[in-house]
Amino acid sequence: MKKQYFLKRLITWLLIIPFFIQYSCESKISIGTDTISFELKNAEIYLTAKGTDHRLTKLEQQEFSELVQPDESFPTIIIDPCKSFQTIVGFGGALTDASAETFYQLPGDKQSEILKAYFDAENGIGYTFCRVPIHSCDFSSESYAYTEVPDDTLLEHFSIEHDRKYKLPFIKKALEKAGNNMKIFASPWSPPAWMKTNNNMLYGGKLKPEYFQAWADYYVRFIDEYSDEDIPIWGLTVQNEPMAVQRWESCIYTAEEEKDFVKNYLGPTLNESEYPETKLIIWDHNRGIMYQRAKEIYDDPEASKYVWGTGFHWYVGDHFENVKLHYEAFPDKKLIFTEGCTYPFNIDSIYKWHWGERYGESVLHDLNNGASGWVDWNVLLNEQGGPNHVSNFCFAPVIGNTKTGEVHYMSSFYYMGHFSKFIRPGARRIICSSNYDDLLATAFLNTDNTIAVVVLNMKNKDINFKTWINKKFFETNSPAHSIMTILID
Repeated sequence: MKKQYFLKRLITWLLIIPFFIQYSCESKISIGTDTISFELKNAEIYLTAKGTDHRLTKLEQQEFSELVQPDESFPTIIIDPCKSFQTIVGFGGALTDASAETFYQLPGDKQSEILKAYFDAENGIGYTFCRVPIHSCDFSSESYAYTEVPDDTLLEHFSIEHDRKYKLPFIKKALEKAGNNMKIFASPWSPPAWMKTNNNMLYGGKLKPEYFQAWADYYVRFIDEYSDEDIPIWGLTVQNEPMAVQRWESCIYTAEEEKDFVKNYLGPTLNESEYPETKLIIWDHNRGIMYQRAKEIYDDPEASKYVWGTGFHWYVGDHFENVKLHYEAFPDKKLIFTEGCTYPFNIDSIYKWHWGERYGESVLHDLNNGASGWVDWNVLLNEQGGPNHVSNFCFAPVIGNTKTGEVHYMSSFYYMGHFSKFIRPGARRIICSSNYDDLLATAFLNTDNTIAVVVLNMKNKDINFKTWINKKFFETNSPAHSIMTILID
């Protein structure tokens, strides 16, 4: 009798739980073990706009009013916190040789200013997720490896001494300013020349089979050396841009070659090292063929088990739909935008507004299509868009003039800040639906229960719009060529 009683009670609860969840979701949000009430009273708005002095400027609070049914004809952003998606790892940029060298060529007060601007969560834009090259890349003053002794398979001559002058101290200062609340992942642009088929770190070439294991050991040795410097490495990408033969450091892998290297060498080597929790990221190249590259590896269980997610760039077309296809096809794998910059560099163009809009549009679409993080390229460059040993100069959100000591903040810095400052690690993307084509938007529920809504207007017109959530709304104005973050507490 007792068993029948409990069975009936269980069936009853199974039938009413879906109704209870639906009902409760109309009046409160559940995140983890916490329940959040929908008592919407006001919202803070932060604005950056072309032709104004507004740069992440806090405006007057907006109060919510009742609105049961939004009007289809009036621009409206509709928020539903009850439906959530991917979790954010973080936002940030690359801590390259070029950034570090430029940093140390600036006056001390400007160095402090830059660190605060980027890494201070309260007084800056709060970067929490950064990339570090493994030895040299194009944004180094010279090409170098950590061991350049031919056939040094035991890595007896491995040394990070080169990094001690600029890169290591710069990374440590960034970590300190971020309160050590920053994840760092590392990427190689090329194996040492002696490991490659072309005997050159530049111009492509491939990793020689006889050095597969030595190269896998090289990653672990790098992590070990940086760990000894109190710089923990959270993750690795297998290879920066493995389909691009560049005049700078580069190395080519087909999807099958990358899969086999991960499955037979890098994955097992990491797994058997002191750093088995290191997140391994494949591809690290453009969105165009990212689905094919991911499928080759994720369809192989022995390779897939070592891989945390897929990294991608923006240099050949937008192809935002491919991010979504990956998100839908491989829901257990993460997506990270690992590099993007604007170019070619021209010092007279640093104040042009469209550079920031390029960032805003890309970040927003990538997030809405499933990305869990977005990492810019160099955080800082000099007045030439370098240093760079192959003259591949480009922009960075912050330009430091090493001749005058001046520091210039491009619009891209502020556009990045509208995401990184308000969408914090652990935040979950929630439904954000725009009924107006000229307003792009995304929304996230932070772990402190605040909701951050980012609204992008790239048009030559001001747009009045409503933000609607749970039968309440407020109306505000989106200026022409602006980005705003609405923080709902």
